[in-house]
Amino acid sequence: MPFSTAKVLSLKATVLLLLTLLIKARVQIVAGSAIGIFLLLLQTLVFLAISGGLVLAAGGAAIYAKQRRRTAAD
Repeated sequence: MPFSTAKVLSLKATVLLLLTLLIKARVQIVAGSAIGIFLLLLQTLVFLAISGGLVLAAGGAAIYAKQRRRTAAD
């Protein structure tokens, strides 16, 4: 069963989120909280950007499907 684009993007976002959390935890232990806070902000921004991309992709797919149904009905 092939993966849809949304599933692949969400899987990539999850892997990136977990990897960032792992790096952040290691850096917090080694270097202290200043770099950890920076990585937390970076992680949050990346997560929001990927989530926004998924919302745009889903919205575009819905508009495209609606237009195709409208042209098929005419």
